[in-house]
Amino acid sequence: MNHSQEKARYTLFILFAINLLNFYDRYIPGALAEPIRKEWGLTDSQLGWLATAFTLLYAVVGVPLGRWSDRGKRSQILAWGVALWSLLTAASGMAWNYGSMFAVRLGVGVGEAACAPASNSLIGDLYPAAQRARALAFFMLGLPLGGFLGTYVSGHIAAAYGWRMAFYVGCIPGLLLTIPVMRLLDPPRGAAEILPLAAQSNKPSSFWASCWKILRIPCIRWIALTGALYNANMYTLAAFLPAYLHRYHTLDQKQSTTIAAILFGASGVLGLLLGGWAADRVAAVRANGRLLVAAVSALLMALGTYFALNQKPGQTILFMFIMTAGCTVGYVYYASVYATIQDLVPPNLRGTAMALYFFAMYALGGSFGTVLAGRLSDHFAKQAMAAAGASALNEHFKAVGLHSAMYMIPVCSALLTVFLLFAARTVPKDGSQLQARMSSPGSQPLAEANN
Repeated sequence: MNHSQEKARYTLFILFAINLLNFYDRYIPGALAEPIRKEWGLTDSQLGWLATAFTLLYAVVGVPLGRWSDRGKRSQILAWGVALWSLLTAASGMAWNYGSMFAVRLGVGVGEAACAPASNSLIGDLYPAAQRARALAFFMLGLPLGGFLGTYVSGHIAAAYGWRMAFYVGCIPGLLLTIPVMRLLDPPRGAAEILPLAAQSNKPSSFWASCWKILRIPCIRWIALTGALYNANMYTLAAFLPAYLHRYHTLDQKQSTTIAAILFGASGVLGLLLGGWAADRVAAVRANGRLLVAAVSALLMALGTYFALNQKPGQTILFMFIMTAGCTVGYVYYASVYATIQDLVPPNLRGTAMALYFFAMYALGGSFGTVLAGRLSDHFAKQAMAAAGASALNEHFKAVGLHSAMYMIPVCSALLTVFLLFAARTVPKDGSQLQARMSSPGSQPLAEANN
């Protein structure tokens, strides 16, 4: 292994650590949903909006931060983001009511929005296209591992010391990571490309012109829609799976967060590793192979989550087995789709492209998926109460309501399958057009294009 490969692997490891802490902090509120709900007397709709506070601002500020990632020093952007979200995670533990928690989670969203565009842009410049899905799969291992640790550790800390302590503990690792992040390798844009980047203009494109160039790519538009559906699923699981296990399967705080951590967290490790390998292998044979792999995984997730939710209260072992299988294949999406975006967008626009994708993913999916799930849960709970002729909304009716609402997950997964197939149809043409632009006569060297 030469020195440049060692640096690339070290940088990828640090980016993985950033992503792990990103999702660790993001999953703390889901693990603490039940004690917070009971202390402040919240509805499921309010819990859904609490997740939206984070994701909506994350989506909005992520777009200019993505553009900054295409122009600025990415290691500094990452260090700033890690420090900010870590401090505000600790501040979440100081919240005194629902409104103050909502405001602090908005700030956490700003800090974490710096992570994904800059990290994905760096990986695109560190690894060539043939290795990119596997590199991105390793980076995205931070999601299931961070989700596992954030859910498991936070649930156990809350059971022993109260839910506020879980937020304080979440702050520490991020602050320790800030110094190595500032020293990361930041290669030139397009350093891993075989062909030079064609000059679009002698002057740098404006922000809106860059966005328009990206959105003119048909596959990117389809992928943005898939992101909204996928994130509606993932954030609903993150926000409500521990509560679902607590209410419907009558598990306590430690049990519900431990099982949720395994189902939604640890299961993703295998899904990402196999997904990155399969996406690169199939892409070597078919230009749209990565998205075909993602479509098959989405269909299997729809079937797995549907049959898991069909299990009756108390059938916890069978529920765990089927839901774990559904979540495992669902994680294949990340390595397949993220690598496809890198394949279809010029290197000097990848940060902006990822930010636009995340805008759709979070603003349309992550933000309102949890709100929809919460509203459906409250609606079905009241419906069950009325059917029973009761006058008070007790925990039994809330369990029934949340169970019914969770069926939105297999429905979204089925729609996701269809959208991924539409996206896959556009890949060959979009990829050929990019290669033609990058290899056209008169293209300027990458180093010059980036100055």
